[in-house]
Amino acid sequence: MLSRTASNLYWMGRYLERPAFPARRIAATQRLPSPPSSDGGAVNAWESAIAASWMTHAFSATELPITETNVSEFLTLAPGNSSSIRSCLETARANARSVRTALTEEAWEAINAAWLEMSKLGPHLAGRDALGSILEMVKHAVSAFEGAAQRTMLRGDAFWFINLGSSIERADNSARLLDVKYHLLLPRGESVGGSLDYFQWTTILRTVSAMTAYRWVYRDSVKPWLVADLLILNRQIPRSLASCYDEIRRHLDLLASQTGRRGPAHRLAATGHARLANTNIDNIFADGLHEFLTGFIYDNNRLGDAIAEQYLF
Repeated sequence: MLSRTASNLYWMGRYLERPAFPARRIAATQRLPSPPSSDGGAVNAWESAIAASWMTHAFSATELPITETNVSEFLTLAPGNSSSIRSCLETARANARSVRTALTEEAWEAINAAWLEMSKLGPHLAGRDALGSILEMVKHAVSAFEGAAQRTMLRGDAFWFINLGSSIERADNSARLLDVKYHLLLPRGESVGGSLDYFQWTTILRTVSAMTAYRWVYRDSVKPWLVADLLILNRQIPRSLASCYDEIRRHLDLLASQTGRRGPAHRLAATGHARLANTNIDNIFADGLHEFLTGFIYDNNRLGDAIAEQYLF
């Protein structure tokens, strides 16, 4: 496969995964303005929605107040935000169009239909109902593409590069979400383990659609170390860091089996996979959850760079 084609497929996978995160984050944050305690909890919640996307400085540049409407518009429709849902879908579609013949008709239509719906919208929301429709459309589009790819695409390098990109992006999103909650979200004066803390950890689970899974696995009330264990180390959860690295390593191995060559990306993936396999949540908390997550994000970015250098240039 040409490196240009591999690059289009890889980045299509990343940019299709990326809008699902703010869509879920906005939907979950809408539940936070009325927690049992916390004055100003709503403002803090929308600050966290921006922080979780690492868009604090970009949003500050707009000089808009942090409100539900402003943050939601910035994360969904703002043409000047390269990480908005609109921009991500546009970039994903552009990459998909460049490799149209590598995709099945069903996979292409899932992306194209989502972009056509989004392109009809202006830069401003028409209210909460309109926002809800956008969020549902994005989640449906991502699920439709994943379903079409799983059911109709050949298990070859095109499929592997798409899934490699989505797994790298998914791992990054999960790590950033956890880090924002642990390091930024709980306001000063609120107690760890208090009602607001509990409410926010529950919202984290809902953001990644893992509330039911948590209850099945732990059969316990929501506790920070168990939520972290689920989203970092539990391989049964598709969005956990460990599960993402299972997928990353598997698809890199498949590419190596086809080309007969391995490189720095394989070594970095194996190192990250082993680090997650050989630790436990007690050790992670003892060394510092924030430190672990920031280190993971840095290493995951290094892996993304190594994949680009090895396959995409």
